Amino acid sequence: MSLACPTSTTMRGIALVEAVKGLIVVSAGFGALRLLHHDAKQVAIALVTRLHIDPNGREAGIFVELADHLTSTRLWGLAVMATAYAVVRFIEGYGLWAGKRWASWVGVVGGGAYVPIEIYELVRHPSVPKCGVLLFNLAVVAYLVAHLPVRPGASPPEFGRL
Repeated sequence: MSLACPTSTTMRGIALVEAVKGLIVVSAGFGALRLLHHDAKQVAIALVTRLHIDPNGREAGIFVELADHLTSTRLWGLAVMATAYAVVRFIEGYGLWAGKRWASWVGVVGGGAYVPIEIYELVRHPSVPKCGVLLFNLAVVAYLVAHLPVRPGASPPEFGRL
């Protein structure tokens, strides 16, 4: 009995997306560590200003305020969480690329966990990018569900009568 399932171009594309997400988060984690021994609030103001965003605006203000309350402990905590998240994304990406059974399940659970949050955010503050992210995530989860590997000879689970 093989522990692998066939891979497709779409599955490998999803694997690459997961690996890229991991790389982005690792980069953000290292970026957070670069703030050690620096005035994070000044760095945040400089970043917001460089992006031509009003530092006194609502979203930018929240970002600058969060930066003002960063401590070394919080920065290290963010870096550790970013690393853990990235490791999961890399493992999932490897598994999907290699056609491992468990990777589809990791993808369904991981991607599905974001759906309620994405719906909440879309309802709270509707926008085209949020809608696009939700639709993309739903498409990936639906694809993974449709391609969940079933062990050869296994019958679907039976449910008792209600």
